[in-house]
Amino acid sequence: MFSTDIDIIGIVTSAGLVVQFVLLLLFFFSVMSWAIILIKARYIGKAFKESDYFIEFFWKSRDLSNAFKKAKQLRKSPVARVFHVGYLELKKLSQSGMPMSQTSVDDITIRERVSGSENLKRALRRAINTEMTKLTQMVPFLATTGNTTPFIGLFGTVWGIMNSFNEIGLTGAANLAVVAPGISEALIATAAGLAVAIPAVIAFNYFMSKIKVIETELISFSADFLNIVERDILRAERGRK
Repeated sequence: MFSTDIDIIGIVTSAGLVVQFVLLLLFFFSVMSWAIILIKARYIGKAFKESDYFIEFFWKSRDLSNAFKKAKQLRKSPVARVFHVGYLELKKLSQSGMPMSQTSVDDITIRERVSGSENLKRALRRAINTEMTKLTQMVPFLATTGNTTPFIGLFGTVWGIMNSFNEIGLTGAANLAVVAPGISEALIATAAGLAVAIPAVIAFNYFMSKIKVIETELISFSADFLNIVERDILRAERGRK
């Protein structure tokens, strides 16, 4: 009967210093990538849940002041935070002489309305960029892990095989007892590199697809919010004619 048990700890502890350093480096990448995976999964999950809730509340309420109060409660929602920024900007513009306070529609009023609308667009665009930065923070490290760790493991593999050939050269024998230790540590380095890279790549692709969905929601919501504001301004101007 052949034993299928592999003493991985024994292989690692008996490996050369270079291979041990490679395995330690891969362990660092693994710990960091799994920490990021857990953090971002929780963050993006809450972002989806609270954003869906806020969007549903916003369209049911159709009251900006009520939506603003709700947005302050949903701190994990990117859509709510973008609305929060847009609402504050709209409030500043209305207090500083937006067309709502005009008594007639003339060329100056139109220019002010266009300028106010552009200011609101810029504020929403900045808010979206800020939210995207928060969402993608740390995620590129997963891509770096997925791209580099297989090659780090491959370096350990090559080094282990070099040790095996070196032992053959020193002993003059090419039997299994001579080459097995170097080959074993080489294969451990290869397996470790792949074990670190595969989850990182899967998580990176998953998070980026989710972040893309949130980005689409942010762009769509900001466009809808702008349309609502511009319609309200035009309606107020027509009522003053």
